[in-house]
Amino acid sequence: MDLKYLLRTKSIERIQADAATGLGDAEVGPGGLRRALGVTDLTLLGIAAVVGAGIFSTIGNAASNGGPAVSFLFIFTAIACAFAAVCYAEFASMIPVAGSAYTYAYASLGELVAWIIGWDLLMEYAIGNIAVAISWSDYFTTLLEGYNIHIPEYLTMDFLTASRGYHAVNILLQSGNT
Repeated sequence: MDLKYLLRTKSIERIQADAATGLGDAEVGPGGLRRALGVTDLTLLGIAAVVGAGIFSTIGNAASNGGPAVSFLFIFTAIACAFAAVCYAEFASMIPVAGSAYTYAYASLGELVAWIIGWDLLMEYAIGNIAVAISWSDYFTTLLEGYNIHIPEYLTMDFLTASRGYHAVNILLQSGNT
């Protein structure tokens, strides 16, 4: 396979034509998706996701271990998020169809880079959801323990952690250490 096929880009005109014929995210009408969320809704949804992930996965650990430098961390993170928002706004103004980093990469860097970014986005969302789910479940079990409701520990851990603990206990029992 020739490298030029992996690095080919899609023109903005072609992206707009595909969106107009129903091949993109902007399809509206019979058999397509109806647009129900506006710009404000999507912006607030994004902000809520960022704040929720930040609160439930970092604040507790950072505040107890990080000290006063945590405030600088949040300032630097806010600046980085602002730069990312400006970059996305620039991309959205250059390619006026509903899209994401995949669409922008396809138009500017080529098909191979867009494919890699698409898979990176899937992994990012999956890992981000895992971090939020772990933090939520930890807060929930702590809340229940505050009301004297105790969930058995084997129900609150993943299979790999339970398996490692089981093997560690077996090794201790075989060596005579209890």
